[in-house]
Amino acid sequence: MAAGGGRPPGPDSSLEPYVQTRIFKIIVIGDSNVGKTCLTFRFCGGTFPDKTEATIGVDFREKTVEIEGERIKVQVWDTAGQERFRKSMVEHYYRNVHAVVFVYDVTKMTSFTNLKMWIEECNGHAVPALVPRVLVGNKCDLKDLIQVPSSMALKFADAHNMLLFETSAKDPQESQNVDAIFMCLACRLKAQRSLLCRDLEGRPGPARRPEPAHHAPAKNSCPC
Repeated sequence: MAAGGGRPPGPDSSLEPYVQTRIFKIIVIGDSNVGKTCLTFRFCGGTFPDKTEATIGVDFREKTVEIEGERIKVQVWDTAGQERFRKSMVEHYYRNVHAVVFVYDVTKMTSFTNLKMWIEECNGHAVPALVPRVLVGNKCDLKDLIQVPSSMALKFADAHNMLLFETSAKDPQESQNVDAIFMCLACRLKAQRSLLCRDLEGRPGPARRPEPAHHAPAKNSCPC
């Protein structure tokens, strides 16, 4: 017997400490110049970019967060708002999407009315109804220029079963609100996946109604 009475490690023991980090793909869509790129910069890097250029096709940034003790990689896909940059890429970024963020500019009514077009595009690519969607009104720091009242946006969000966030990627004081957008989605996705895994366990016995998840108040708990 080896010293200390230990048992020789099994063939898979080297894999035991390894835990696969889950990846959630979140796409951000909306008209050009509504601040999609700035929102992703603010969430993933904590800063507002000094200068941005029009997104061509699709770009993505990622941030690893911790939710209830689990490390999760949030992958944010920043999509072009101009049709000429989208055509060849649209199928690619809708594939295997976990959540959708619709963004409009609170100072541009046209960006709000065009949301119907973006929702139709999303539905046209067969994004399942189970995929969480949120509505984000950006540039709320420009209070004197606001064209889209909160009441109108809230009514639209309710009609499409979405949460509404009004924020500013530019204003540092709004950074927590920007984080809340993506952390809320990550929390919902984690809860969905946990329930799905429980349903797929295939244990014998009568079916049970899943109990709602209870999040203890903590730094990394869901902000919703």
